[in-house]
Amino acid sequence: MTGAADNHRDPDRSQTGMLVVATLLATFMQAVNISIPNAALLHMQGTLSMSDDQVGWIFSSYLTAGALVMPVAQWLGARFGRKRVLLVSLGVFAVALILVTRATTPLGFVYARILQGAASGTLGPLSLAILLDILPPRRHARTGMVWTVTSLAGMLSGPGIGGWLSEYHGWPSIFRVSLPLTAVIMLALALFLPEKKAAQRPTFDFFGLATFSMGVAGLQMMLDRGERLEWSASPEIWIEGLAALLGMYLFVVHIATREKHFLDKALFRDRNFGLSTIIFFAVGFVLLPTLALTSPMLMEIFRYPADTTGFLMIPRGVALIGALLLAWHAPARLDPRVLFLTGAGLAVYGTWRMLDYSPQMHWNVVVLAGVLQGAGLGLTMPGLTRAAFSTLEPSLRPEGTLLFNLSRLYGSTIGIAIVQIFFFGNTQSMHLALAQHLHPYGAARSSSGAALASLNELVTGQAALIAVIGQFKLLMLALLLVTPLALFLHHPRAAVDTRRSSP
Repeated sequence: MTGAADNHRDPDRSQTGMLVVATLLATFMQAVNISIPNAALLHMQGTLSMSDDQVGWIFSSYLTAGALVMPVAQWLGARFGRKRVLLVSLGVFAVALILVTRATTPLGFVYARILQGAASGTLGPLSLAILLDILPPRRHARTGMVWTVTSLAGMLSGPGIGGWLSEYHGWPSIFRVSLPLTAVIMLALALFLPEKKAAQRPTFDFFGLATFSMGVAGLQMMLDRGERLEWSASPEIWIEGLAALLGMYLFVVHIATREKHFLDKALFRDRNFGLSTIIFFAVGFVLLPTLALTSPMLMEIFRYPADTTGFLMIPRGVALIGALLLAWHAPARLDPRVLFLTGAGLAVYGTWRMLDYSPQMHWNVVVLAGVLQGAGLGLTMPGLTRAAFSTLEPSLRPEGTLLFNLSRLYGSTIGIAIVQIFFFGNTQSMHLALAQHLHPYGAARSSSGAALASLNELVTGQAALIAVIGQFKLLMLALLLVTPLALFLHHPRAAVDTRRSSP
C-alpha cells in the first residue's frame, strides 16, 4: 500500500528539478529535430538519391504528422496517463530515429520522419502540462515563457547543430545525437514522474479531428507531390485535392452543427483571437520557410560548407529569442499592437534585405538580414499572444492555446510546400529564359561537352538564385498582406472594459 501511495505523491524539490530539466529537454529535442536537417540537405540528397522537389518532404512530413497528433495529446494523457503516453512516445521517437539513419531511399526516409513527427506530437503539450502541474501558479507565466523560448531555441539552433555534425560526422549523426538524450529523458520520467490520468474516462471529438486531419493531410500531400506528378495530369493529385476539400467541408459543417467539439466555435467569435490566429499563421509562413530557402541557397549556389551554413543561421535565432524576451518583459500597459507593428516592420525590412543576395556578397549580408528578420519576428510573437488572449474567456484558453500554436505550425509546413513549388517552377522558367540568350553565339555551339556542361551549371545557378530571391519576395508580401489586420484588433484593456460594462 505504501508503494501505491508513493506513486501518487507530488515530487519533492529535487525530483521537481529533475522533471523540469527532463520536460524542457523533451521540448527542445522535439523542436530541434524540425530543423536539424536544414544544413545537411546536400549530404542527405547525395546518399538517398533524393531529387530537389523531394527536399521539402524532410520538413513537412515531420511537421504535419506532429501537428495532426498534437490536438489529441491531452486526451491521450488523461485517458491513459501522462507518464505512460510520454514514455511510449519517446520509445517510438527513438525507434524512428534509428529508422531515419538506416533509410536508403527517399520514401523510406520520409516514412521514418512521419513516424518521428507523430511521436513528437505529444512531447510539447504534455511537457508543458507537467511543468504547469508541478510548479506553483505564481510561476506559471514565467514557465510558459521558458517553455516557448526552449521550443524556439531548439527550432532555430537546429541548422547550426546539424551543419556541424553532418560536415564532420556524416548526416546520420544529426539524428543519432538525439538517442542518448531520449534515453536520459525516459529515465528521468520513469523515476520521478508520478502517473496522473483523469478519474473518469474523458471524451474527445474524434470525428472533428478526423475530418480536420483529412483536410490538412490532403492539402499537404497535394502541395508536396503536385510538382512531381504534374498537378491535374495525375489522378493522385485529384484524389488528394478532393480529400482536402471534403475534409474541410465536413469539419466546417461539424463545427456549425454541433455544440461541443475539440475546437469551440466561441473561439472564432472573439475578434482579437481570430485575427491574431490568422496573423500568427503568416508568422509561421515566414519563420521556417526562410530557413528552408537560405540553407540550400548558401550550400548549392554560394558553395558554403555545411558547418558554415549552419553557423550563419545562428544569429537570426539569437536575435529572435532576444527580441522575444525583451518584448515579453515590456510593460503590461504597452499596447500589444505597437509591439506587433514594430516587429512586422522590422521583419519585412529584414526580408527585403534578402532580395539583394548575390554570389559576390560578403557573409555578413546574410547575418544582418537574418538578425533584422529574426528580431522582427521575435517582437511580433508576444504582441500577438497578448492581443489574442487578453480578450478571450479564461475557459476557452486551453483550446485557444492549442489552435494558436497549430496555426503557426501549419503556416510553416504549408509555407515550406508553397515556396518549394514556386522555387522549382521559377527555376525552370528562368533557366529557359536565360538559355535563350546563349543560342546565337557560335562559341556556345562549338564548345566541348565539358564546357557546355559548365555553362549549363552556371545558367542553372543563376536561375536558381533568381528563383530563391523571388520566394523571399513572396514571404515578404505574405507578411505585408496580414500586417494591416492588426489595425482591426481591439486594444485589450478597452475590449475588457467594454465587455465588463455590457449587460
